[in-house]
Amino acid sequence: MEELDPLARIPEPIRHTAARIEDWVHEQREARALRTGRLPVIVSYPGYGGDGWVRVLARVLLVEPGGERRAQYENVRGWRSFTSLTLNDVDVTIAAGDDRHVVTADRGGVVDAIVPIRLEPGWQEVTVSVAGSLPVAAPVLVVDPETRFGVVSDIDDTVMVTSLPRPLLAAWNAFVLDEHGRTPVPGMAVLYERIKQHHPGSPFIYLSTGAWNAAPALTRFLSRNLYPAGSMLLTDWGPTHDRFFRSGKEHKRSQLRRLAREFPDIQWLLVGDDGQHDEELYGEFANAHPTSVRAVAIRELSTQEAVLAGGRKHAETRSMHPWVWSPNGGGMVKELAALPELQVL
Repeated sequence: MEELDPLARIPEPIRHTAARIEDWVHEQREARALRTGRLPVIVSYPGYGGDGWVRVLARVLLVEPGGERRAQYENVRGWRSFTSLTLNDVDVTIAAGDDRHVVTADRGGVVDAIVPIRLEPGWQEVTVSVAGSLPVAAPVLVVDPETRFGVVSDIDDTVMVTSLPRPLLAAWNAFVLDEHGRTPVPGMAVLYERIKQHHPGSPFIYLSTGAWNAAPALTRFLSRNLYPAGSMLLTDWGPTHDRFFRSGKEHKRSQLRRLAREFPDIQWLLVGDDGQHDEELYGEFANAHPTSVRAVAIRELSTQEAVLAGGRKHAETRSMHPWVWSPNGGGMVKELAALPELQVL
């Protein structure tokens, strides 16, 4: 009898009912959009890379003819971004010089792919395209192999004040506000700029449980408030194959582990707040990957912010690394500067 491939006997995971419904609705909308002449367009996000590889981040949307520029640059209020149509499971070409690689967008139209492209350290560009669209430049920070320090930063209540009950936070930020209605945490941009000046070329990674739909508004917020340029690692919106809604904790946990694998020689300053699960996640990561962490900095929420966040969530799990706490960036500058052995500032 012919020997069967053992992998062929492993069934695909059964998708959650909500995921199957979402996929069916999207298939109907996508088919109708293509029949009415909508065209694909690429929206790129800053990625990063290392010696001989880059991680490219982008999203494929369907827009009306002539709407390509608006899809990338228009100041769209949050809720409209969640009504945009994505083009799923489509081949996407990533190119730089003579290198060309074809990857596939996922079921949310998101491109998150590692491709073997060798570029010089610093901010570089690759082009991303799909059949029927014009190529779009996608920025990537290629980290020098000699780099030994970087920053991983949360966004909500760490660099941006939200002051909303947690159950409403995601909906409000995604569907209502644009970047003009968001308030930066005092002193955080100054702290990050000082770190950038002290560690030129070091990567800044903005790690959030927010959805990719909100990425353009978040990018404009960071730029408008003079935060250092960096990659944003967000998550797709909606259900997964095994749960009604995506796990923000698992998203952050998996991305931290991935950064440790991709940059084994970099020690990270982990920055978050005490109103979510940042302390727990950072402590867990620091204990599992002690050589990948330089220090942990936690923004202390005000009494009002803590009440709206459902209380402060101080974690019992800490690491032996230096930890500092402060309500703002100015305080963090003082706390980190008081530990010169860290060589952060």
